[in-house]
Amino acid sequence: MSRANEYHPSMLRGLWALTVRELKKWLKEPIILMMAVLQPVIWMGFFGKAMNLNEMFSANSLTNIKIPDAVPIPGNYVIPPVNGVVYVSGAWISQMLQQMFSDIGTSVMQNTFGVADYFSYMAVGMISMIVMFTTMFSGMSIVWDRRLGFLDKVLSTPVSRAAIILSKMLNAALRAMFQATIILALAVLLGLKVSATFTPLNLLGIYAAVFLLSMGLSALFLALALRSTRQETQMAIVNLINMPLMFASNTFFPIKMMPEWIQAIANVNPVSYLTDALRQLTVFSLDISALITDFIYLGVFAAVLSIIGVVLSWRYLTK
Repeated sequence: MSRANEYHPSMLRGLWALTVRELKKWLKEPIILMMAVLQPVIWMGFFGKAMNLNEMFSANSLTNIKIPDAVPIPGNYVIPPVNGVVYVSGAWISQMLQQMFSDIGTSVMQNTFGVADYFSYMAVGMISMIVMFTTMFSGMSIVWDRRLGFLDKVLSTPVSRAAIILSKMLNAALRAMFQATIILALAVLLGLKVSATFTPLNLLGIYAAVFLLSMGLSALFLALALRSTRQETQMAIVNLINMPLMFASNTFFPIKMMPEWIQAIANVNPVSYLTDALRQLTVFSLDISALITDFIYLGVFAAVLSIIGVVLSWRYLTK
């Protein structure tokens, strides 16, 4: 047997080459990056700012209550009553209500969302959203590689099938981390208020959390796309999974305020743990025990799904 036939390339070398190829392919299409970032920015700019829940519970909203110019109040007062009733100005009542409830908006937001304004709560959830939309294209890429013939060429080489899957997972994770940086910077410019416990070191925790969920979700989408040859089938699967992942989580609303049956889903939804970890590191007062729980769940999720993806690639990734 010739030495050429005995040659088996390093898995790391194959992984590096395929990952670089995926990144180059992504960088050659900046429109995809722009669209991926633009969608969360639109959500933050329009939905996040339009949902001004602070104003709904502020003292200013009380001015919309129609109070008569003169309100009868029965009882004995220093001011001489007319037929046993004293009349006070409606404007005076409105002013008193505003003074009484001047801080109600902040109190309601703090007790419900854990932050002083809804935009800060929702903007952090946009990072989870960008992770979901980035990882779903990892499954689409393997469908395109199969249709264009590139996958057959790679499978005919000694490169490990695991390297093929891991390269796409790593590419999705790196892309998600880069886009999360852009989203977080834009959120700060739009008014994101970080907590007093936030430090630049927290960014490392943000990248770690994004990396873990990206690896797990991309492995899931890749496993579902291993035998697929139709783009339409993969898009249907992606839409079926992404919507429950996004809305049955704490991306937009606290889990404790949801119906019980949705809470059961949200409590096992990995997106909920990523979003909570991100908020612990940015806008919440840091709770170490909660953050550790989030990372343990994300780590187990990423490990299990990655192993499943690699095993399925060995079995089902064929020409």
